[in-house]
Amino acid sequence: MAVTVEGMKNTNALGDFLRARRQRVRPEDVGINPRGLRRVPGLRREEVAMLAGISSDYYLRLEQGRDRNPSVQVLEALARVLRLDADGTAHLLGLGHPRPSRSPRPVTEKVPVGILHLLGELQMPAFVQGKYLDVLAANVMAGALSPNLVVGVNRLRAAFLDAREQRLYRDWPQATAAVVAQLRAATGADTDDPRLAALVGELSLKSEYFSQLWARHDVRRREETVSRLHHPDVGDLDLYREKLAVTGTDDQLLVIYHAEPGSPSARSLGLLGSLAATATATDRRTDARRSTPSPQAGPGPGPGSGPEPGPGTGPSDDQTTPRP
Repeated sequence: MAVTVEGMKNTNALGDFLRARRQRVRPEDVGINPRGLRRVPGLRREEVAMLAGISSDYYLRLEQGRDRNPSVQVLEALARVLRLDADGTAHLLGLGHPRPSRSPRPVTEKVPVGILHLLGELQMPAFVQGKYLDVLAANVMAGALSPNLVVGVNRLRAAFLDAREQRLYRDWPQATAAVVAQLRAATGADTDDPRLAALVGELSLKSEYFSQLWARHDVRRREETVSRLHHPDVGDLDLYREKLAVTGTDDQLLVIYHAEPGSPSARSLGLLGSLAATATATDRRTDARRSTPSPQAGPGPGPGSGPEPGPGTGPSDDQTTPRP
């Protein structure tokens, strides 16, 4: 598959990650005195190899993708040198020992009927998203919270390409950086998935900020559980965000937003619910009027179909008919 976006060349996911993270480590961070002019940012390859206790040639083969089977010990040593956290280390181990490729994902992801019923009962914003952040189902409150929380929208595309979504998040740069890092963690070495390749390719071309974030190779499995939002109708909202795995599906998540009881955000969320209910009721009345058939007029009077002229209905004798 010919994909030229950084990090999407499925032939060398491990090497791409090592190179990106090597360039993020300053020499002084690992006890190296950076003397003289350095042509590359971060550490040199030979410095990484020395600190990890492997040969420079072997490390070069890893970065270039000519060796794809490093031992766990080598990967853990590289993780220490590159100062990776627990999420980054787990990601590196996954790239070095990828799981067998799964069968292609279904074209249409179906949400279980029980989850759809649950969405309708919840009195707070809730929706179901797929592995690549496609909205698969959503309730009315979710759509009231964001116009992009509706079926068919990709949340990642909306976050980077829709100005309304960017204004919704009070900490948009940090929130989007976290989402990209989570996508890295979720996909792991599965970078040859056509859906992921298309999404990353599109966003890399249309959003410079996304391209920068994707090239950083940041990985985060955990995330902040509070969304800091500003809604155009109800103002600031600090909402807890819960993500629950939908059993029996391919990585679907049920996402629920809720506020601390008694907080200003809880009152604002209640106001949003009232506005959403009013809008829904108005839409239903409008739909009902549109679906009600209008009275059909009968056929117009044809020749001789009108009432017979009675006395006094014709021209009176004293009316003068104009002459031609």
